[in-house]
Amino acid sequence: MKVQKLFQKTLFGIFLLFGAIGLSTSILCIVTVDTHLSEEYQTNGQNIAQTIADSSVDILLNRDLSALQSLIDQFVLIQAIKYVYITDETGEFIAHTFVPGIPDEIRNGDPLSTETIERSLPGMGDFVEVGSPILAGVAGTVHVGMDTGLIALKIQRAIGQQVYLISIIFIVGVFAAIWLINLAAKPMGQLLAYSVDLAQQAAQEEAVAEAGKLPAEDREQLLSRGDEVGQLARLYQYFGEFTDGGGPRRAPPVAGQ
Repeated sequence: MKVQKLFQKTLFGIFLLFGAIGLSTSILCIVTVDTHLSEEYQTNGQNIAQTIADSSVDILLNRDLSALQSLIDQFVLIQAIKYVYITDETGEFIAHTFVPGIPDEIRNGDPLSTETIERSLPGMGDFVEVGSPILAGVAGTVHVGMDTGLIALKIQRAIGQQVYLISIIFIVGVFAAIWLINLAAKPMGQLLAYSVDLAQQAAQEEAVAEAGKLPAEDREQLLSRGDEVGQLARLYQYFGEFTDGGGPRRAPPVAGQ
């Protein structure tokens, strides 16, 4: 499917437009999904931390650390939760789910802080850590680590689905653009062939390949057009008749007069 040189820049501009739309849509999708999932993870983590804090009050008062460990082990089974640890009012670790031990990044942090922070633990990954006080911090603090790798995975899935859709739209749009451009360029090709025929007739070139001439049906269709292509074709015919007749070349009538 050949595209006329006159319309190649237009087609190239359409390609750039499709690319800009696809890129901007992908960036917007990444930012939106990342923001939404991050907020959802933090909210879920805070709710889980609050649930653990409420459930561990009686256990801490009875100093039943085995029951406390069993409690937090159950929450680690949830997909998004990767670790849980509890500290007492002095900051001492009394229960955790780390194996084989507590990472140095956790030990060096503030065990009594309940602010949401981002942690990167070697060998484990990146996490969003949320905290909740137990009895307003009098009995200690619960910390829950949410895996941000799941956020990246969901973003990849969302972008993957979007890429499939954009690719289909792009392919269909490219073929549609080429078809529409060729549809608009076809009269220009006919006009070019018609002008060549007039030039050949004026020069009386008898040895002309038949493939280069415009069929009579296409010629009549070209001359009957009401757009700029038809006007140019009739203008070429006007000058061709004067040239063939040997008459003087005068200005053709202006359209609309």
